[in-house]
Amino acid sequence: MLRVAKVLAKLALLAAAGIGLFLGSLWLDHTRATALPTSTGSFAVSRNMYVWTDPAHFDPLAPPGTKRELFVWIWYPAEPRQQSQTLDDYLPAPWRTAVEHLWGITKVLTRDLSRIQVNSIRDAQVSSQQRSYPVVLMRGGLASLVISYTSLAEDLASHGYVVVGFDAPYRSSLVVFPDGRVIARAPQNDLDAVSGSSEEQLANKLVQAWSGDMSFALDQLEQLNTSDPSGRFPGRLDMRRVGAFGHSLGGAEALQFCHDDARCTAVIDVDGIPFGSVVHEGVTQPAMFLMSDHAGDAADPDDAQITANFGSIFARLQRDRWSEIMIRGSDHYMFSDDAAIRSPPVMRVLRALGVVHLDGRRQIAVTTHCISAFFDAYLKSTGTPQFHISSPLYPEIQVLK
Repeated sequence: MLRVAKVLAKLALLAAAGIGLFLGSLWLDHTRATALPTSTGSFAVSRNMYVWTDPAHFDPLAPPGTKRELFVWIWYPAEPRQQSQTLDDYLPAPWRTAVEHLWGITKVLTRDLSRIQVNSIRDAQVSSQQRSYPVVLMRGGLASLVISYTSLAEDLASHGYVVVGFDAPYRSSLVVFPDGRVIARAPQNDLDAVSGSSEEQLANKLVQAWSGDMSFALDQLEQLNTSDPSGRFPGRLDMRRVGAFGHSLGGAEALQFCHDDARCTAVIDVDGIPFGSVVHEGVTQPAMFLMSDHAGDAADPDDAQITANFGSIFARLQRDRWSEIMIRGSDHYMFSDDAAIRSPPVMRVLRALGVVHLDGRRQIAVTTHCISAFFDAYLKSTGTPQFHISSPLYPEIQVLK
């Protein structure tokens, strides 16, 4: 009995030591600097921020009497970086403080946000290589901040696009305004807190609200194209070529926006279940559905509804105007910057458990190729669009339709 007790004590000590080493490696890795994936296009990239308020409309998912308000991030093709120019921060300091407070101790699972290096040049002028550039609206997943998709935004901007993402108070996880207001998501807008018919009802409300925001953002961009206090964007936005894409619920929002607003030219749903009236009415614009690899996933109790939603929207799309693509080995949660900044010790554990298969940075690389190839075909083509996505450089791409 004594021998068994000694063995158990040694095992307990080894387990404690292992946990200690793992936590220590998490903390050390948290403090290391890391760079987002290098953009693959030929343009340098810069980023601007705006706050847009809509005096004509109330936010349907905010407290009564609250006007629609958006915090907007714009990535764009820039003049080449000069020696005196610095790279921008991943997040402005007030945002970092608020986000890390929201994360609490779980912040050690990723890199220190102040030590993430982006590709965007601070305060640069729009590139003079072209007179104007196509515009692409971008939405994040569920309540995720769109800044969490900087890798995708920067890469697309480097290919000659103005990429516009935005967050909304009471619906995004939080929004930090220049006047010091920090507004978190309202509990009644938390899709993770409901299920069944209540989940679908809330998803439809969120998708419709964000679609309205996207149309409002497009209105503001048209004004910016005429008069911009910074002097950067007048005449530089090609408002005849407008695309939209989003991840997860953001993909559903992009689809609904293109259903609602005829100004949309092409749309990408990145691994998002469709919701809203678009499910039963479809879209007329070219559409790409970029899927993660669900092989081996545990059965979802809502699989029947998910299948029905996809089947309904697919049946309403013009046969030669949509594509369904899967990235082999990819994971739903690795389309964001998490794929690049998540702590390596955590990623090793996830891979050992079979949760993650494809390297995170590789998933971002394949995703950016797919996104730029699609928009190049439908937003830049001057003749009949020719969409070619398969490439020997990216064997993970599987064309399903």
